Amino acid sequence: MAVNSYQDLRVWQMGMELVEETYKVSLTFPPHERYGLAQQIQRAAVSIPSNIAEGHERHHIKEYLHHLSMAQASLAELETQLLIAIRLKYLTEEQSAMARQTADSLGRQIRALRSTLAKRTSE
Repeated sequence: MAVNSYQDLRVWQMGMELVEETYKVSLTFPPHERYGLAQQIQRAAVSIPSNIAEGHERHHIKEYLHHLSMAQASLAELETQLLIAIRLKYLTEEQSAMARQTADSLGRQIRALRSTLAKRTSE
């Protein structure tokens, strides 16, 4: 399949799915966390596909790699925040399972894309 836009990238599409899943689970948090952990989780999730899109639109592979690195860092932040929510009993393992599985798969995809692009810079 030809990639005409960042929206054609599977990694971006999965990032968007993760945003939806993350918003759904963060809506179950207690009201006093609406502007705390829930908002941090939402921001980290939104940052992932945003950085993938921005990097794809850059003209240099090194810039793309930089944005993919930021997406991966946001993913690690999100995974940590979901684990914090579980520890604080804002979420159960079951409630967060889908988001965590998507995050795990997305992490593998981002690493694979970074590896492919890094090989191109060394050619």
